[in-house]
Amino acid sequence: MRFLTRSLAALIALGMATTVSPGAQGQQAAQPAAAMVARGKYLVTVQDCNGCHTPFNRGEPDMTKALSGHPQSLPAITAGPRLPAGWETSINSTNTAWSGPWGVSFTSNLTSDRATGIGAWSEQQFITAIREGKKSGSATGRTMLPPMPWRMYAQLTDDDLKAMFAYLMTVPAISNRVPAAVIAPPAPAR
Repeated sequence: MRFLTRSLAALIALGMATTVSPGAQGQQAAQPAAAMVARGKYLVTVQDCNGCHTPFNRGEPDMTKALSGHPQSLPAITAGPRLPAGWETSINSTNTAWSGPWGVSFTSNLTSDRATGIGAWSEQQFITAIREGKKSGSATGRTMLPPMPWRMYAQLTDDDLKAMFAYLMTVPAISNRVPAAVIAPPAPAR
């Protein structure tokens, strides 16, 4: 009996020694979240998401508009420029509008803005968008247009995509409504 009592007392003491206060539990939970956001920032950076989703100013991404997509303040574009023979893709000066045989595509607002960015998206919508190349993360949405390299990004792990989404939710919201893509009509049959 004495052995049982000592064992029980030792277990209780061990339990009390390993119990974490509620404040410390919050800190422990924040550490993995902070690590996830840091990993997401790393992935967004090394994949050069700013290279397309942040408007350029004089040849460099304007980080005051980080990841806000094609500027709504620019005049509407309905068709790409005429290009010399042998060329089929062009990019505007902000590096946010691309034209080619598909039509004209505009880079999306990836900020946490709930109305014009991805701030109202769920994590699963983001994963669907990247994994299946679906605009707005809807399984029934249209396929993302060039130059979005979604087929390559689809190879990222779920943990990588979740980390990227966690980071993007920390990017300051910028209200910027990106125009809809201009889809080129089908080529005539020959």
